Amino acid sequence: MVDSKPTSNHYETLKVNPNASQAEIKQAYRRLVKVFHPDSNQQTGDREEIIRINAAYEVLGDSQNRLDYDQKLQDDCQNRQQRAASAQKHYQATRKSGKNADEQVEEWLRLIYQPVNCILSEILDSLEEQIEQLAADPFDDELLEEFQEYLDTCRDEIKQAQIIFRSLPNPPSLARTAAHLYYSLNQLADGVEELAYFPLSYDDRYLHTGQELFRIAMRLHYEAQASVI
Repeated sequence: MVDSKPTSNHYETLKVNPNASQAEIKQAYRRLVKVFHPDSNQQTGDREEIIRINAAYEVLGDSQNRLDYDQKLQDDCQNRQQRAASAQKHYQATRKSGKNADEQVEEWLRLIYQPVNCILSEILDSLEEQIEQLAADPFDDELLEEFQEYLDTCRDEIKQAQIIFRSLPNPPSLARTAAHLYYSLNQLADGVEELAYFPLSYDDRYLHTGQELFRIAMRLHYEAQASVI
């Protein structure tokens, strides 16, 4: 009968390769018996070693027992690999979560908050001047074209800010700041789309709605800035 759980590697005990043939296993067994059996060799005889050799041959000398044993070895190897992978994963998670909270905050402020904050400031501060230029003659084709180019630039910058914002999870302590940035970007994007309707219809309501959305975005932006001070 095969042991339920191998306590030693029978191939190592018989000093054979796991790919050895049954004939090679038999030859190895006979050779070791001559060396370690106390009755045949008093100088190198080792009763405990013979017990191990006999146990190994009982398993490997029988084809079916050997198949069962090989499967157990394979299962044990897979289990060790899974445990190692799990331990490595746990180590990485622990290492990541073990990062100093101050370092996490500093990293997020540097990589996420600062560039997003800069983009928000540039867009929010630029609208008033654009509206004033357009007000000189809302029906002037050149001014309308410049206004549309301005809105396209805003779209690209907002998209860039959104990509940056999603690139790194915020630390729990900065959840409020992250939320303000997120909603400020959304309001800004909606405001740009409202403003974009004006050149198509010349309806001032789109300008007013767009400006109002910009004001909401600016308020959220201020709240984000205040929360990190």
